[in-house]
Amino acid sequence: MGRTGSTPSGLDELASRAGKWLSLSAATPERHTAAVIADRFEQIAWRDTYEQSAGLRELAEELTERHNHATCTTDLLTDAFLAAYKVRPRLRERAEMDPSRLVNHQVITSLMDSPEFAELHRETAGDPYAAAMAVLAQTPALRRLLEHSRDAQEQAERAKKAQQDAEDAATAVSEALQQAAHEADRPDGAGTVPTPAADAVQQAIEAAETAEAAARQAAQGAAQALAAAAPGIRTGARSAAAKAAGAVREESALMRAWGVGPGELERMSFDQRARLAERLRTGRLAQWAELIGRFRQMAGGERARKVENAAGELVGVTLGDDLSRVIPSELANLGLPELRAVFAARYAAGELMLYDSQGEQATGRGAIIACVDTSHSMYAEGPGGVTREAWAKACALALLDQARHAGRDFVGILFSAADKIQVFRFPAGRPAGTARILDFAETFLGGGTSFQRPLTVAGELLAEEFNDAARRRGDIVMLTDDECGVTEEWMRDWRDAKHLLGFRVFGVAVGVPPAAEAGSVLDALCDNLRSVEDLTDVHAAADLFRVI
Repeated sequence: MGRTGSTPSGLDELASRAGKWLSLSAATPERHTAAVIADRFEQIAWRDTYEQSAGLRELAEELTERHNHATCTTDLLTDAFLAAYKVRPRLRERAEMDPSRLVNHQVITSLMDSPEFAELHRETAGDPYAAAMAVLAQTPALRRLLEHSRDAQEQAERAKKAQQDAEDAATAVSEALQQAAHEADRPDGAGTVPTPAADAVQQAIEAAETAEAAARQAAQGAAQALAAAAPGIRTGARSAAAKAAGAVREESALMRAWGVGPGELERMSFDQRARLAERLRTGRLAQWAELIGRFRQMAGGERARKVENAAGELVGVTLGDDLSRVIPSELANLGLPELRAVFAARYAAGELMLYDSQGEQATGRGAIIACVDTSHSMYAEGPGGVTREAWAKACALALLDQARHAGRDFVGILFSAADKIQVFRFPAGRPAGTARILDFAETFLGGGTSFQRPLTVAGELLAEEFNDAARRRGDIVMLTDDECGVTEEWMRDWRDAKHLLGFRVFGVAVGVPPAAEAGSVLDALCDNLRSVEDLTDVHAAADLFRVI
């Protein structure tokens, strides 16, 4: 072993003393700032959503201003989003985390471990909009969580700095040793390490030991602070998950109530979906979303029970040309070549023998037209605070569903006084369009009531349909709370149109039973008339959806 001035110190001896720090410098593990493991596509989903959502950006800015940890708060929002968005979210091990993100790790762990998170995740998995909404719904809880864990976060930041100082000190030892080796390799060094270089290595080792002790102490303090904050974090995370689950569930129910399906939502941009959600929450009929949803659910159930052109109870034999009800003896004629001409002649004359039945009426094939009274009196409330307008609009929207399922056109006619009418057409072959449906549902004309104008328009639309497509047997549903007269001349024309076009008229007196009494104008106009007093009861109109 060589000499270094007055203090003999060889390179091997220095390397031995510095070995621990050399290994620390060379093998510093990667520390992660994200608690939730995410692939490239999931990270892109987060970045795209963040860029589209002003709410997320504003929240990140607010939390950063409050807590002075810009990257930490952004990483927390990222983790909260990914936990909700990923189908099978996985957390990194605590030991893999950057010390400054251990509070985030605790928050997300507590969030995902809460029973409420499972309910939330069912609504948000794979849906970036719903996941973003879940994060925003947790805003008050996140504020409280960050405030509650402020000391733990500050301790974690100190631990992070102390760890970085220790890593830098270990790197300094390596650099000092490299310099010592360089000095020993000089031609005039005779393989010995000069005293200044050896002293520099020793000083670096001592500094590394001091930094390591400080890092160990800081980590212990951070762990204690986090342990003290953990119970509050768990409580807060559970509250956050429950709040978010409620908000996402409420919006999902709102979309379903208005007939907005998952497929339509997936085709919307983030901004379109956000604007739609805002409109549904704040529109005129927003408070009646539950009623609208129940109406649509009831109608769907009745639709499932309905049998198209049901035969009902057999009561005898009649004559006609309905091949679906021909009796077997008539069908037998088709098997004999010499009788086929007779069968054809009887069919052309409408004289085939058919089973006669008494039961449900055959469903229509022309358009379904809902004439909805929007005069001032429709503002009146019934039981449960439900307005006549809300019940009538809910029924009309269920009739729109009925038409869509049957492949029939739907027309919504909003009316009040003779000079106030608005027509919304929803052809069967085109998408209804949520915005158009909302325009129909939210429009209210006010004023008095006239039956002649909306029914005339309805008749003209059915005549147009008959002339263009040869379709008859439309259905008109009159939803009103009023009674008004019609002229005799108009009534004659109305009856002629009914006979020609074969349409049916159903009437619903909403909240006013006298309007449906025998001898009333509605009674004269309608083939099928009923009154509804309990406006919380959607089943009062159930039979409509079996025969329309």
